[in-house]
Parts: sequence; C-alpha cells; structure tokens
Amino acid sequence: MFLGIDIGTSGVKAVITAHDGRVMGQCSAALAVSRPHELWSEQAPDDWVDATHRAVLGLDASLRRAVAGVGLAGQMHGATVLGADDRPLRPAILWNDGRSHAQCAALERAEPRSRAITGNIAMPGFTAPKLAWLRDHEPDVFAATRTVLLPKDYVRLRLTGDKATDLSDAAGTLWVDVGARAWSDAMLDATGLTTAAMPRLYEGPEVTGTLLPAIAARWGMEGVPVVAGAGDNAAGALGVGVIGEAQGMLSLGTSGVIFVAGSAFRPNPARAVHAFCHALPGLWHQMSVHLSAASCIDWAAALCQVPGAAEFFALAESAGVDAGPELFLPYLSGERTPHNDPHVRAALLGMGNETTTARIAAAVLEGVAFAHADGIDALREAGTVITELAVIGGGSRSLHWGHILASVLGVRLRYLEGGEVGPALGAAHLARMGVTGAGAAEVCLRPPVRATIDPDPALAERLAPKRHRFVQAYRGLHPVQENQ
Repeated sequence: MFLGIDIGTSGVKAVITAHDGRVMGQCSAALAVSRPHELWSEQAPDDWVDATHRAVLGLDASLRRAVAGVGLAGQMHGATVLGADDRPLRPAILWNDGRSHAQCAALERAEPRSRAITGNIAMPGFTAPKLAWLRDHEPDVFAATRTVLLPKDYVRLRLTGDKATDLSDAAGTLWVDVGARAWSDAMLDATGLTTAAMPRLYEGPEVTGTLLPAIAARWGMEGVPVVAGAGDNAAGALGVGVIGEAQGMLSLGTSGVIFVAGSAFRPNPARAVHAFCHALPGLWHQMSVHLSAASCIDWAAALCQVPGAAEFFALAESAGVDAGPELFLPYLSGERTPHNDPHVRAALLGMGNETTTARIAAAVLEGVAFAHADGIDALREAGTVITELAVIGGGSRSLHWGHILASVLGVRLRYLEGGEVGPALGAAHLARMGVTGAGAAEVCLRPPVRATIDPDPALAERLAPKRHRFVQAYRGLHPVQENQ
C-alpha cells in the first residue's frame, strides 16, 4: 500500500492505494484560512500538521499498517518562514495572497533576467515577492528567517526531520532556473536570500527521508520512505495520467487550472501563463491559473443560503444556460491568467427584479467558465495545442457545468472515475515509483472514463455574446477597483 497526502487550502486529504493503484481508502480534515487584512490570506503551519494527523488517522488502521511509502502533494507558493529553531516565525502567506504586488515590480527591476530565468512573470501569489514584502514590512521577521519552506515541505519537516522539496513545487517560488531545474543564485540574491535558506531539491519520485519513529508509531506504520512529491497541480495531473507531450487536465478545485504537459520548457510570461517543472524528470508543464473556481460555488451557495454545492449545481441546472442577463466575474481573490491582477474583485452584474437564486447560480457557473476561456486562449496564443482535457477536482461532480465548460473552451472533456480524489492520488503514485522503481507509464495510468462531453457549437454560439460582455466587464471593472 502507498499513502498520498495532499496539503490543500481548505483541507488535507489522505489516500491509500494498492500496488495496482486502486484507491483503498481516503479521509479528509478541514482547514480554515485567515484574512486579517484586505488582500491577505494566511494559515498557521501547525494547522497543516494537525490536519494531516487527523486525515491519516481517519483511515482504516489495517490499511495504514500495510503502507510501504508516503508521497506528499500540496498547495503551491505558500511562504513558510522558520527561525533558527525550525519553528514558524509567523503565519504562512498563501498562494492567493495579493499583498506583494509592489514587490513584484521591484523584484523584476532588481533582476532584469527574471522572466528568462524563471519562465514566469512575477506575481504576488509566488513565494519570492512574499519574502520581499517581509523584508520591506516585517524586517525583524525577515532578519530572523533561516529557512523558507513550501506548505507540504513544512509538513515533511515535521514528519521526517528533513528539509527537502521537489522541483514542480519549487518552480513556483521564482527562485528556480526552471529550464535548468536548479536553484537560481541570481533570483535568490534579488530577494536578499541564498541557497542556505532553501531546502534540498529532488525530482518527484526521489526518496527524501523516512517517517520519524514517533510519527510512524502514532500512525501504526513502520519508518517508511517519504518521497519528494509534487505541487498540487502536478500531482493531480499524475493521478489522471497526464505524463506526456500535449496531455492536459482541467482542475476545478478551490482554484481552477488548465494544465498541459510537455517535454520542453515553453514559457509565455507576457500572458501570465505559468511554465513549471513537472513532477517527473525531463518534463515541464504550462498552466493557466484562475484563483477562484469551485470556491465560487461554495461562496455563492453560502451567500444565497443554499445548503451546499450539490444543491447549488442543481439550481443552476434548473435555470438552464444563458437564463438571464446576470453576469458573474469570479475574481474573489484577484486573478492570475491572463490578467495578473491581485486588486480586481468579483462582481455580479445585470441583476433586476426578475433575478432569482437559480439564475444567479447559472451565472456563477458561466462566469467561472468564461474565466477559464480567457486562460485557454492565453495557452493557445503560446502555440499550445489543446483538444482534450481530463477533469478533476470537486467541480467535476457537475456534468451540467461540464457542458458549459466544454463548449466555451472548445475542447472535449473526459470525466474520470475517481477524478475527485485529486492530488493525493498523484502523491501516492510518486511514492509507489520511489519505493518500487516502477516507471510513470506503468504507475500513472488514466482512470476509467465515466463521461465524455464534447463541445456543443450551438451552445458556444449562444454563450458568445455573454462572454464578450464578460471580457468588456473586466476592462471596465479593473480601473474602478484598482484605484480603491
């Protein structure tokens, strides 16, 4: 058996798989996000550790005893700063935190080769600008910082005692020469850091250490190997077999991602496309990233006093597509691709006396789809060919939403059995590769397809005017909110 642990934003998920990749058990533990100021998004690092224990101990004890290896996946970009005692100096600054916008521009001035080295535009969500913000606004914390870890790697430290990370996650810090797959002294220097503050770099399937005896005893396991793992999107891609040239995935989790793998490093920073290392040696990937996807469903359901996501999806389906003039811009936490705009915020336009909760629900699904269409356009402008995407994440539960997405994006969507398991499955696959020596082609198989949705040209044509309004609405909204 192999244990995959995903340190997410809204919770930690633990999955145990058999040697043939079948999911034998899974359990989740919830997490909360703190937003003490406008644009801020933080979590206490020890909350990740506590939630990890709750998720793992929620699995059947007999399955835990059979675990032969552990893999870690996690939310990317989070800045976890540790002092000389390896304890957190402050709450971690998360991927969807937008406070470091000014530091992004300063970082690119300090190192004019930044985009060439990293393959990415400096964005507030990335780790390096967060450390620059600490240097500017919390100098005592910055001066006391001895180690910077990503979220899953802080959990690794507590589980194994090792300071290590994988290249797919590290590539999102802006401290990695992504083409060379190594730390960049130039980018670290631009932030006032050196490699001494960085964990060791590994490829995803490589073993970084073993469970500490106390952790192994608590979990009812042996001191089994722990592999480097992956950032959440790369791990999710492995879980659905996205391991080769031009294979792609649509992840509808808290954030939304269109992920395409490739055997070459193909950056396109001008359109805020991410270009990172994949979790397997010799592979890279491109992503369009949208900071709010399924989180819009949860937010709108709570706002409209709808019991949950399933009921919200049902309301949207009852209203139908293009049910009214209502238009939703899903920028609850700002936006990355293609706008790189941490200041923009969500808006619900076109409401009138005839507006109903069902029509609002329909507008929310359409708005998230339109944002992803902006992203896939940016990928295609970079020369990326995308005709089919595997769908994972909590949003994969709604096939009605899938018809909207497939038509707006112009791609075939494959809904996979177990696709909602997400990055934890990819982490378990990496553990299996690291322990057994098996190759990705043998381990990272695509799960069975439970549904296929082809684009509907008539539906795309029907939604085209609304999407045009969506694009125009962002252009009008941006200058208004930027000056607030």
